Amino acid sequence: MNQSVIDLCASLFAILTAVVEVDGTQMSHTSSWDQLVCQIWLTRLPLWTFLSTSTYGIILTALERYAAVVYPVWYKVTEFLRPYVPLISVEFIMPRVA
Repeated sequence: MNQSVIDLCASLFAILTAVVEVDGTQMSHTSSWDQLVCQIWLTRLPLWTFLSTSTYGIILTALERYAAVVYPVWYKVTEFLRPYVPLISVEFIMPRVA
């Protein structure tokens, strides 16, 4: 996903978490909706996921540019062989693991 789209989503969730207040004292333990709100919204999971994904995306971009500058011949030769899927996967998996 494009870095600017990830940053946009992080910004939107930052605004939403600042504006929308949910009172957790009136929640029921038996309600599925209340459990979902508690597990996702009150922990600010979407916000932290997008912020972490953005950070790891910037780190991966920096590492790629570092390799292009320090090892230009290797980078140019292996550029067409490098799989981007693992890098993108790591970018979205790491925030959930860390």
